[in-house]
Amino acid sequence: MLDQRFDPQGAEQRIYQRWEEEGCFRPSGDTSAEAYSIVIPPPNVTGVLHMGHALNNTLQDILVRFERMRGKNVRWQPGTDHAGIATQMVVERQLAQDGGNESRASLGREKFVDRVWDWKEQSGGQIINQLKRLGASCDWENERFTMGDRHDPDDQMQEAVRKVFVDLYNEGLIYRDKRLVNWDPHFQTAISDLEVESRDVKGHMWHFKYPLAGGETYTYVEKDEDGNVTLEEERDYISIATTRPETMLGDGAVAVHPDDERYAPIVGKLCEIPVGPKDHRRLIPIITDEYPDPEFGSGAVKITGAHDENDYGVAQRNNIPMYRLMDDQARMRTDGASYEESAKAAQAIAGGKVATAAEVDALNLVPEAYRGLDRYEARQQVIADIDADGLMIEVEDKLITQPFGDRSGVVIEPMLTDQWFVNAAELARPAIEAVRTGKTKFVPENWTKTYYNWMDNIQPWCVSRQLWWGHRIPVWYGPTLIVEEKGGERHLRYDIDVPRTFCANSFSEAEQQARQYYDSFGLQPEDVFEAESASEGKQAVSLAPRAVVLWQDEDVLDTWFSSALWPFSTQGWPEETEALKQYYPTSVLITAHDIIFFWVARMMMMGIHFMGEIPFHDVYIHALVLDEKGQKMSKSKGNAMDPLELVDEYGADALRFTFARLAAQGRNIRLARQSVEGFRNFTTKLWNATRFAEMNSCEFGHDLKPGDLKLPLNRWIAAELAKAERAVTASLEAYKFNEAADALYQFIWNVLCDWYIELIKPVMNGEDEAAKAETRKACGWVIDQTLKLLHPFTPFVTEALWEQTEDAERKRPGFLMLQDWPRYGNAWADAEAEAEMAWVLDTVSEIRSTRSVLNVPAGAQISASLIDASDKVKGWAAANEVPIRQLARLGSFAIADVKPARSVTIASGEDSIALEVEEFITPADEIARLDKEIAKLEKDIMGTEKKLSNENFVAKAPPEIVEENRERIREWTATLAKLSSAREQLKDIS
Repeated sequence: MLDQRFDPQGAEQRIYQRWEEEGCFRPSGDTSAEAYSIVIPPPNVTGVLHMGHALNNTLQDILVRFERMRGKNVRWQPGTDHAGIATQMVVERQLAQDGGNESRASLGREKFVDRVWDWKEQSGGQIINQLKRLGASCDWENERFTMGDRHDPDDQMQEAVRKVFVDLYNEGLIYRDKRLVNWDPHFQTAISDLEVESRDVKGHMWHFKYPLAGGETYTYVEKDEDGNVTLEEERDYISIATTRPETMLGDGAVAVHPDDERYAPIVGKLCEIPVGPKDHRRLIPIITDEYPDPEFGSGAVKITGAHDENDYGVAQRNNIPMYRLMDDQARMRTDGASYEESAKAAQAIAGGKVATAAEVDALNLVPEAYRGLDRYEARQQVIADIDADGLMIEVEDKLITQPFGDRSGVVIEPMLTDQWFVNAAELARPAIEAVRTGKTKFVPENWTKTYYNWMDNIQPWCVSRQLWWGHRIPVWYGPTLIVEEKGGERHLRYDIDVPRTFCANSFSEAEQQARQYYDSFGLQPEDVFEAESASEGKQAVSLAPRAVVLWQDEDVLDTWFSSALWPFSTQGWPEETEALKQYYPTSVLITAHDIIFFWVARMMMMGIHFMGEIPFHDVYIHALVLDEKGQKMSKSKGNAMDPLELVDEYGADALRFTFARLAAQGRNIRLARQSVEGFRNFTTKLWNATRFAEMNSCEFGHDLKPGDLKLPLNRWIAAELAKAERAVTASLEAYKFNEAADALYQFIWNVLCDWYIELIKPVMNGEDEAAKAETRKACGWVIDQTLKLLHPFTPFVTEALWEQTEDAERKRPGFLMLQDWPRYGNAWADAEAEAEMAWVLDTVSEIRSTRSVLNVPAGAQISASLIDASDKVKGWAAANEVPIRQLARLGSFAIADVKPARSVTIASGEDSIALEVEEFITPADEIARLDKEIAKLEKDIMGTEKKLSNENFVAKAPPEIVEENRERIREWTATLAKLSSAREQLKDIS
């Protein structure tokens, strides 16, 4: 016997444990069956389940359970991402909180990495356990971690990452370069754009004079739109505006737009950077470039290519030297030669002297007065010094958009650094073509444009990070051999400033490469050693003349590098495994829009390049989960909801069905606690319907064929069930989760529970044993089939009902989640039964509606008459007289040729039904009440129509708000028609 209610807290863990113990999540292993695979977007190993995770994994699980029941060989590949910077930060913070003297620096690299692995093994599985609470039916036995296995240096996941790097390097698609990156001064590493958070902060714009070289002057002229001169004066300077005065020290040029006539007389001239020792202030050229906007500020822009993204582009286009001013902590540089010596060298470069990038980078153009200062301390000193020289024009308050590290919280510094880059443009071409030709499709389709926009403008991908936790870059360095001729003799010497690169899968391979290199010079080293660090390696070179010392690159790879291999590395690549053959390409990827470029595009590039095939056929981009007011959830706003708290209170099924019901393509989800509570009530309603069936001895666990049912009522519910199956199947195939959930909700709540269960009560209480026997079979079968259809959405309650309704004589054939998905086709279509029951439902609904409109007391047993109907309808009325009376609360339901006097008439299809209500109401009072309701509705309709006629509102309001207003008008208009009709009929009998 079913419990009175379903207890999620008690049942969910028990059911999930049984699924796992019985291996229900494993692939079927049936190689003859169609394969269906999804790779989970691997959550950070530091992660805690949030609403985005909950939505994403609910949608994946719905598809996986659906396809598994359809007989496919399903693998849902789970795993976690090592999350380089996030995990390193967690462990460093833990070390600090422990109160000891240990830190990352004091431990050293090897011991610190061991400590991270310890943390991962102790605490890294939290989010996996949380996903299990949600019901995720992943192939947990095949769980993967992007860092592979701690205890196996030859681990396949690690091998895959090394092989990809080495292969790309050998193909010339990975290279070392000095480019501008997002530099986090707190973590002292480059970070990706995704890890940068833009914020608007209060700041200033300083306007300075850059004096022209040699005191030269020019006529500065400003004109209005009509060409009239509004300002004309002689100037010996060019005006520059900047929000970052400390970067002026690294200026390489001043740029103006080629069409800006104000500066035409001085283009090609030199101007002086107005800061630093006066005897050694640098002169820089004034150039033209399309970047400056003549309408913004003075129209002249200082170009500091090493510390500004836009300036970097200008400097590259115009061959302007880029001078780095700061160290890894964003303090002003202290290394290198004196300012005087560096400034002279820079001046020579500005005059045309050719210099290498390394020579330019070595120049420290920070005057001694500013060296070692924090960038903001230097800013204040620079401003004060320029002001003291009388070269400040003005300061204006300004709202500035600044980049912050999303984890460190510090201002990100654009920094010119040596990093490893992937030639993403080359890899992107086939990835773009794959989408253009339809091999991979985005759903909704509009995200295709976003993908193209990013991919068509793709920049080199910085893949190196200055961290210790991550995949170490598989590159070793050794001294470069320089051949020098002295006195007719050939001499060899080591150069460690520009070391030789050996890219290899292992140190032993790097050693072989090194031996080949040094042997080619006739130098045959006795041994090749590996140093623990670059500094140790460089020191050891001079100490081992008959040996060669190599040192490995100290950087690690960007987390997204290993994640880009996820669809094939998780299946055993680079080995040609059976799993790889079966489950690559994957069927669909479900993810959020914010990582289309960072992850989706890179998986496309890597998958096509290394596998020769797309990584997934479809990419479904789900919406954001917002609060009920449409605002982004955040702890600071106080509107964040914890999915696990909702699971604790309402059960996982309620949250899952809420997500599915609200997951309309292209529309953000507005999540309210009341919605989850409402769908908890939905599962309760199904539970109660099943309890009713059980208490009435309905037969579960058997099959029915269309010819087994005779009663129109039972034939009708079977036809409705078949319609629901077709709708759910078609919707899930098209990733229309909301439409699938809505079809189930309408069938279960409205058709099965509100109508069928109520309609069979008279049968169950009647004397017709044959009808009761058929109905018991039909009801039990329909509920069984309903559990199958609902299972992908609400797996726990459906599995609980499946196992608890098992008949002692009819054992269930295993878990519900492993049953076959219903496939009815048109076998259960029954136009005759559907027409009859549609008339019954319409009749009851109209009577109920009219009772409500006319304010007839709920307990009043009114009389109703079917007027002048066809023989077919009379037959329907006679056959269904009892359920119609009971459901519509009628004292009698007769068939008549003439409408009774002083009755109101309603339509049921093409027929009329007269209701005798006069004795239960006061017509005059009801007319007065209806007049008020009609007036209010008319006012509401008019106000909303006025709002919708406002083009500004329609253009700016969210589409869902506009649609809500239109739906209100439709509903109000229908209600208004009913009220007006009722009022007219009341006038006739008053």
